[in-house]
Amino acid sequence: MDDLEVRLETTERQLEKLTAEVALNEEKMYHTQQRELRLLQADDLATLLRELIDGLRASYGLEQVTVVLCDPDHDVRHLLLAGGAPAETFAGLLMVESLVGLAPQYVALRQPWLGAFAACDHQLIFPQSAQLASVAMIPLTHRNNLIGSINLGSKDLARFTRAHAADFLAHLGIIASYCVDNTINRARLLRSGFTDVLTGWHNRRYLQVRLNEELARARRDRTHLVCLMMDVDHFKRVNDNWGHAAGDAVLQELANRIDSQVRASDVAARYGGEEFVVLMPDTNKDSGVLLAERIRKSVSASKYTLPDGAKEAITVSIGIAGISPDPETTDLKTTGDSLVARADVALYQAKSCGRNQVAVNED
Repeated sequence: MDDLEVRLETTERQLEKLTAEVALNEEKMYHTQQRELRLLQADDLATLLRELIDGLRASYGLEQVTVVLCDPDHDVRHLLLAGGAPAETFAGLLMVESLVGLAPQYVALRQPWLGAFAACDHQLIFPQSAQLASVAMIPLTHRNNLIGSINLGSKDLARFTRAHAADFLAHLGIIASYCVDNTINRARLLRSGFTDVLTGWHNRRYLQVRLNEELARARRDRTHLVCLMMDVDHFKRVNDNWGHAAGDAVLQELANRIDSQVRASDVAARYGGEEFVVLMPDTNKDSGVLLAERIRKSVSASKYTLPDGAKEAITVSIGIAGISPDPETTDLKTTGDSLVARADVALYQAKSCGRNQVAVNED
């Protein structure tokens, strides 16, 4: 009877242990599903990157999480910038032109790699690695090609080892790869809706989005925002005399000449027809006038060659307006509309005073 009771107690303890393990596994499964669901629900690339970097770090309780993306043509960089979230704003995002030499594991990284942290191997993918002892590298792929990795870093040497099963990390990598591809494609589609087909410049819709963002930035940082409104002088004459194909050729060359003068930090867009707008963040009117004069001279520096070989002199008139948004300003749309309208008033002044010149709205 005593032997039976002992065996019964042993069985009960084993059952309790199995029950606890089942409950723990169910909890792990639940958290895994929640993590993956957040990735799948990310509406844009910036949100997805934050979930991959900050979300996984918090969820797994890790010291560091980084994401490496191979972007040789800077396509992803441009998509992030167009979405108002430059790559530099993500502390754990590493954009590289090639994976070669970044870490030796990339040579054959097709499944998650787990092991001890080695500075000589992993320093480049974990820039802040002072406390790390073990790491996991999860491959990100696109059409079976390695495009980067999610890198998990822990100060616990036993957290990631070769002996650990990595099935759930491999599944995470598959989900993350799908999400990266999906959000990049979505961003490309969105960007195509923000691009003027003729000139390749951003369009008016994009300008309206960025104008709101730049006004918000100027309000927050208490800086000045300048708007340049440009219009081609006597453009109707080009279309009437040589046809719309000639007009299109002029607009394309004009956009190239303007683009050669604007700064990387400026926001340039085709506003409509023969009108172009440049927003200059953190800039005063005097600097705006200097840029406007450079643009005006560049546009008229030489004649434009039309499709039939004819040459035509082209000039532009430019209106300038600026604003330093009040910290209490809440209606940024109205503020933006007013800024563009004042630049348009200055443009009309430049036109009425003889064209091929720059005018400033002093309101």
